[in-house]
Amino acid sequence: MRATLALLLVPITAVAVAAPAAAAPPTAPGAPGATQQTQPADKGGFGTAYGGDTSRIWFTVQRAGGAGELFYPDLDTPAARRLEFVVASGGSAVRVSEASTVETSVPDPRSLSFRQVNVSRDGTWRLAVTYVTDPRRPVLMARVEFSSRAGQRLYALYDPSLNDNGNDDTGSTVDGALVARDGTGASYLAARPSFGATSSGYAGTSDGWTDLRADGRLDTRYARAADPGNVVQTAEVRLSHGKATLALGFDTDPEASLRTGFDRVNAEYARSWHRYVGRLHRTPASLTTPRERDLYTVSAMVLAASEDKANRGAFVASPSMPWVWGTEQPSGPYYLVWSRDLYQIATALIAAGDRDGALRALDFLFERQQKPDGSFPQNTDVRGEPVWTSLQLDEVALPIVLAGQLGRTDAATWDHVRRAADFLVSYPGAPNSPQERWENQSGYSPATIAAEIAGLVVAARIARQNGDPAASARYLATADDWQRRVESWTVTRTGPYDPKPYYLRLTKDGNPDAGTTYAIGDSGPSGVDQRAVVDPSFLELVRLGAKRAGDPIIANTLSVVDAQLSYDTPIGRFWHRFTYDGYGETLTGGPWNFDFPADSRATRGRGWPLFNGERGEYQLLAGDRAGARGQLRTMAATAGAGLMMAEQVWDTQPPGFPPGTNTTSATPLAWTHAQYIRLAANVAAGTVAERPAEVASRYAP
Repeated sequence: MRATLALLLVPITAVAVAAPAAAAPPTAPGAPGATQQTQPADKGGFGTAYGGDTSRIWFTVQRAGGAGELFYPDLDTPAARRLEFVVASGGSAVRVSEASTVETSVPDPRSLSFRQVNVSRDGTWRLAVTYVTDPRRPVLMARVEFSSRAGQRLYALYDPSLNDNGNDDTGSTVDGALVARDGTGASYLAARPSFGATSSGYAGTSDGWTDLRADGRLDTRYARAADPGNVVQTAEVRLSHGKATLALGFDTDPEASLRTGFDRVNAEYARSWHRYVGRLHRTPASLTTPRERDLYTVSAMVLAASEDKANRGAFVASPSMPWVWGTEQPSGPYYLVWSRDLYQIATALIAAGDRDGALRALDFLFERQQKPDGSFPQNTDVRGEPVWTSLQLDEVALPIVLAGQLGRTDAATWDHVRRAADFLVSYPGAPNSPQERWENQSGYSPATIAAEIAGLVVAARIARQNGDPAASARYLATADDWQRRVESWTVTRTGPYDPKPYYLRLTKDGNPDAGTTYAIGDSGPSGVDQRAVVDPSFLELVRLGAKRAGDPIIANTLSVVDAQLSYDTPIGRFWHRFTYDGYGETLTGGPWNFDFPADSRATRGRGWPLFNGERGEYQLLAGDRAGARGQLRTMAATAGAGLMMAEQVWDTQPPGFPPGTNTTSATPLAWTHAQYIRLAANVAAGTVAERPAEVASRYAP
């Protein structure tokens, strides 16, 4: 691939050499500039052309305006940090995102295009930008419309981050366009009409924003930033009848896209998504408003867009980096592929009608199954290389459950299932897991044990279908034993919240009546009695068929969880992840970080909308279809103007934000969108389709 990229760079390099040296203004000083960080994670939009690998580029839209991270050549490699706009006049200049109100919309709910309209707070200017990508090339296209009552000028600020490192780029102006390089790749920003004044400098020292902010003019125009650093490039946007088109190509001169024109590119982009949406099931009847139906369609497209184009089946968790993860290089965990998230995504794809996408997800997992033991990595990059190295037994079990739902029983599938199931039954201490679903604790977790039981029962069926009754009997015996003992490991009768028994988040020692203490993790407190930590995730026992919805301990735990973790907002009720969760912003809205003292309670985890989906699926199994429908409405109400759904929403003590609205957590989170799709389909059907029938008939008839 690198050799190919080098060849693609040749035309750009040749143009640069041909430029007359005598015409060049001074080289920009101030290298390397300020250290780069990613943009805020609460995206207002996320898109790419559907299908094929000729346009391996993805874009995000910032909630306050402008494009955020762009990804190329794959979905875990940010290639640009931001493309934003500045309005200047007289002796001043303002960033559009900081000096205006913004309205983000999805002009066509069957296409992942996004339009943002920013209006200045003083009412003197208006900027509208629509974003798509060229389906034939790795090029972002932006249609710009600008109007002004006070003669303001419009500038584009572009911050490249080639190959996931924005601190080693160089930049130059070549034939009126802005070119950035890092030795192995290049970006090329051009416009129609062509740019006016341009400059390449270093962030915070010689970049165009620093110049414009001083007096509203681009006085110093550097032809090149020759030393590697955090280059920021600036261009005056010239308009024709109030409009312009910007094109940003990676390892590709975007001239062909500009010649094609924004309207034709946008139409082809829309057709790529219309074809995809046209192959899906009809929108579920459970969705009763246009916005809910649009959110369902956008959610399906978000999941499809979350798949890497060169590594099919690799769906990332989110195209965002919240909080401290945005300071990491290479980028952190949300750009990775997780077995658990992939299961959630694949089950939603099945519900939406994209069975092929779910099959690719399963194939990706099977191809990355670890040898020789049969486990699955905690996570991988999109190429399948393991990144984090912990073991989570639910991530070993859920691919088996997915194979069962997809009806995969062939000999090759059985080989993968057998190795995973054998790992589960032979792992020392199982079902105790080195980590449970929230990544930061070991122990006996009801949610993890539910996945393990379901995985083994499904594996037993596939074993029988492949002529291995001995393996089937072994798996069922283990599953039966764990199902009988799950309460003895995870249900306390001496806890502080209720004299009746209730499930805990987990136990460290398999003794739920003991006051064993542990550190919560993720900036939560230390020395917490395990009997005082509850979590809505115990409902996985019901969803996966290991327990009946009417089980009295399940019902009592619902009351405990509601009392300890739920909060009501104007748009509905939400649940925190677990007691004392610290994975979220500070009390004043600042970013979560690793270095907060464990007992300071400086950060707070807020509500997770995906729990509304899990509660809704439980309510369906309990016969409360109206309640499940209510959870669907609440989930839909959390979506932002661009119909992006977040990891977390603000609770009743937010630092200046309406309760129930998206925090600065990962947005869009594929798991949240997947849960919305799945709940909508299940409410319409009146049942939970992904519940393994063989598990439910055995334990929860």
